[in-house]
Amino acid sequence: QVHLVASGGGSVQAGESLRLSCVVSGYTVSEYCMGWFRQDSTNEREGVARLARFNPVKYGDFVKGRFTISKDSANTKLYLQMDDLQPQDTAMYFCATGGTGGSPYAEFGDCRFDTWGQGTQVTVSG
Repeated sequence: QVHLVASGGGSVQAGESLRLSCVVSGYTVSEYCMGWFRQDSTNEREGVARLARFNPVKYGDFVKGRFTISKDSANTKLYLQMDDLQPQDTAMYFCATGGTGGSPYAEFGDCRFDTWGQGTQVTVSG
């Protein structure tokens, strides 16, 4: 069973940075999909960034070069470096993996994400 634990959120001022981390256990899908989503109180969950084995990295249109997704070679750690944060980036951020047929699911960048971490809150003021 896949288990994800996200951390690294916090409260920052506009223009500052945060690095989110996600510890992934039990994920053995060879054609992996690993990514980050976010959701605030007024919008549906939206894809932020994702990595997939046979596809180039994908970012949401709103990222505009400010965020960088990365992982370790064993697919046990997933990261999201967020620079130049803005108030509109305020949301709960979730790490997710795909390919195991679970639900609920969300599609982003040719991946179907079906396993979710608990979320980490990012608040940007200023």
